[in-house]
Amino acid sequence: MSSLLPIFPLELVLLPGVPLPLHIFEPRYKEMIAECLEQKKPFGVVRASSDGVADIGCTAEIMSVTKKYDDGRMDIVTRGVERFEVIEVNEDRSFLQAEIAMVHDEDDDDEPGKPVSEMVTQAVRLHAEIAKLAGAEPSGPDEHAGNLSFLLAGSLPLDLDFKQSLLSTLSEAKRLEAVVGYLEAILPGLRRAAKARWN
Repeated sequence: MSSLLPIFPLELVLLPGVPLPLHIFEPRYKEMIAECLEQKKPFGVVRASSDGVADIGCTAEIMSVTKKYDDGRMDIVTRGVERFEVIEVNEDRSFLQAEIAMVHDEDDDDEPGKPVSEMVTQAVRLHAEIAKLAGAEPSGPDEHAGNLSFLLAGSLPLDLDFKQSLLSTLSEAKRLEAVVGYLEAILPGLRRAAKARWN
């Protein structure tokens, strides 16, 4: 694939299957999004930090334009689709573009990386408890969802370094393990905070 992917560096980590609403206001991104809409093509979201952009990002598909403003700004809803690695950044246009290679789980072909069902149940249970403590509806993703680790992590305001490492992990079982470990680590503090609120 030699065609360049338009890149949107943001201070966030987009995960596959997770929705991301965006407000587009900078001229270069208005141009980029207009082009993506016209050509029905995705763009890439990569985490931007003081060190530059991350090596691994996620393509975003534009699901809908929810609002258009007179000055060309717009509100859109996108959804993470596939992970990619940035091979080379191209700065020929007002917005960044990149040569990319798609990233797939190493265990896609054979099934040893398939998460154990107890791990799945545990992850979903922890997620539901955290959502409840945060006052959100605990309508978590279906246990049989393909990218369960991404959907669970994507619906919570977790640490960006953690989300980025999840994006780079090439096994769903390992990702779920990481999600369970992370949620177990933050739960006691959330329970204490919730208790303090209720007392």
